[in-house]
Amino acid sequence: MPSNTEINVSQLSRLVGLPTSPVVIDVRISEDFEVDPRLLPGSRRRDHRTVETWGPALAGRDVVVVCQKGLKLSQGVTAWLRHLGVRAESLDGGFEAWRDASGLLAVTDHLPNTERSLWVTRARPKIDRIACPWLIRRFVDPDAVFLYVGASEVSSVADRFGAIAFDIEGAFWSHSEDRCTFDRMIELFGLASPALGRLATIIRAADTARLDLAPQAAGLLAASLGFSRIYRDDLEQLAASLPLYDAFYRWCRDAADETHDWPPAGRAA
Repeated sequence: MPSNTEINVSQLSRLVGLPTSPVVIDVRISEDFEVDPRLLPGSRRRDHRTVETWGPALAGRDVVVVCQKGLKLSQGVTAWLRHLGVRAESLDGGFEAWRDASGLLAVTDHLPNTERSLWVTRARPKIDRIACPWLIRRFVDPDAVFLYVGASEVSSVADRFGAIAFDIEGAFWSHSEDRCTFDRMIELFGLASPALGRLATIIRAADTARLDLAPQAAGLLAASLGFSRIYRDDLEQLAASLPLYDAFYRWCRDAADETHDWPPAGRAA
């Protein structure tokens, strides 16, 4: 009988990518991680032996703990976290169950081995430079930090501060032919999925003035330009815009086939 402190793969998959997604803690031992170093979206790697040290920082958060098979390590860490007042659950079946169910797994080979990633791009973002931080925060590194600086200084800031430059000519993370930086991140992070693919088309259409690619692109473009006029501070604009991408993602995942009309059919206007 499943424990009341477990969450299954299907339940967790419905939460991934949402602003309400739980913190995912990967406690696989090094030998298992080296065999398959991919991570559940948004995972943080932690050592199960030091849970008493890092666990208190998770107080008040919803947490899912993942080990290789969902047995002693994740259940032990979950119990410790609950002792510390954390709302923690272990993933039933662990990493292997998630992998075998074809759950999204992020590839982080291109990121530095740091506690959180630091990114830098051009100031005054419109679409791609908001969409990419949304993708990173929701699926790769929830604690990622983003810097917006003058276009001519992006490379220098990246060099001096150890940041990752993105969406600028010549950067590893940038446009490739007719595809946006958002497309490249989905590919290189290994995050291909029907919902993110649909969202990528909308973003590409809005960002490259090819509004014929997706009817939703005109709305995204209008809202993005509106946000850029409302907010003078780029980080305030980013914070305000993230819910817009949350809504587009949720539409792409759950409501793309849903329609709405008024008045109902057969009723006069």
